[in-house]
Amino acid sequence: MKIAVIGMGKIGLPLAVQFASKGHEVFGVDVQQRVVDVINSGHEPFPGEAHLEEKLNELVPAGKLKATTDYSEAIPGIDAIVIVVPLFVNDETWQPDFAWMEDATRSFSEHLTPGTLISYETTLPVGTTRNRWKPMIEELSGLSEGTDFHLVFSPERVLTGRVFADLRKYPKLVGGLSPEGTQKAIDFYEQVLDFDERPDLDTPNGVWDLGTAEAAEMAKLAETTYRDVNIGLANQFGKFAEKNGIDVFKVIKASNSQPYSHIHLPGIAVGGHCIPVYPRLYLYTDPDATIVRTAREANMTMPEHAVTLVEGALGGLEGKKVLILGASYRGKVKETAFSGVFPTFQVLSARGAVATVSDPMYTADELAKLNLNPYIEGDQVDAVIVQANHPEFSSVGKDAFPGVQVLVDGRNCTDATLWEGVKRFVIGDGEA
Repeated sequence: MKIAVIGMGKIGLPLAVQFASKGHEVFGVDVQQRVVDVINSGHEPFPGEAHLEEKLNELVPAGKLKATTDYSEAIPGIDAIVIVVPLFVNDETWQPDFAWMEDATRSFSEHLTPGTLISYETTLPVGTTRNRWKPMIEELSGLSEGTDFHLVFSPERVLTGRVFADLRKYPKLVGGLSPEGTQKAIDFYEQVLDFDERPDLDTPNGVWDLGTAEAAEMAKLAETTYRDVNIGLANQFGKFAEKNGIDVFKVIKASNSQPYSHIHLPGIAVGGHCIPVYPRLYLYTDPDATIVRTAREANMTMPEHAVTLVEGALGGLEGKKVLILGASYRGKVKETAFSGVFPTFQVLSARGAVATVSDPMYTADELAKLNLNPYIEGDQVDAVIVQANHPEFSSVGKDAFPGVQVLVDGRNCTDATLWEGVKRFVIGDGEA
């Protein structure tokens, strides 16, 4: 097959590589010329994705994968188009911003030819495939969905850094606007993906027919919104445990020993491209989902809660030097999307503290470009807040931070023995 993947980001590029590795001819389309040039040189434009560089070194010289900014080169005569363009959400209004996806949809629709399967993999509010993309594609292309082309939704379900492994591990969900479109998508994904055996699943691992685009859209939103709601519940348990001298981590471990309990862990923040964003996309078409809204709002208060613990322990924050450990939204990932570092930094600054940040994955210049004040090793600090669970933080202690009086561990990842003599708080467990 000839396949076009639109959006050569941290998900789109590995997808294109996966398709090409199965013997298909793949065009990777992106608006950034720099990204296109790096890919066409056989190299990865961003670090951290396992096996990506070696696969590019093999596939690009073999002519199986070519990147381009030109839709007129990639789209005509193509068998399938897969769209993995970002969808942003306004942080204040919680409304989705479809601008980038609309630009991509317009661009490929102008060059669309009959017989093409179109699959959106970017997570969408329920109903978007049918009600937004179908009429736009038909109007711009002059073609009819269900006759000239088929449109489906098939959500990506992978994490950056382990995309190739996740593609094999999790069922590929597919839903079209018609049974015929769904079947075409099933046939397509069965040719481009491989699946590990999953004896834990009642249905064999592979491509799963969700029946409709709306069901596939909701499935992706449901699996991620569940995690946000679950974390919100864990944070509520954690705050109660803090006030009552209860070790919430022992409580959760005990609860989860029963097979019907799957309580997540409390923490300082819920970050990343998915978990803090997709509940808002769900609320876009189900605004009455009070449980979803309450959990999202509750999780957004956790950075302030961490700062309040520091403030109480120090007797105030005015002029105090507070170091935040971890700019990344989670450990071992160089990514700051919706990271808790930003609200933590903002709350500290608003309360008069002098906030700095240190992260083993970021240079001082990189932190400064994120509008974060980099910590200078050896500088005096009054308090430390652990925001990301990088493995390095499990072996660091008070000796690394002259003058430190208070530690707030937002990820329960520090070694208490290395912080003896310091007031140490763990989010969800109070003073530990």
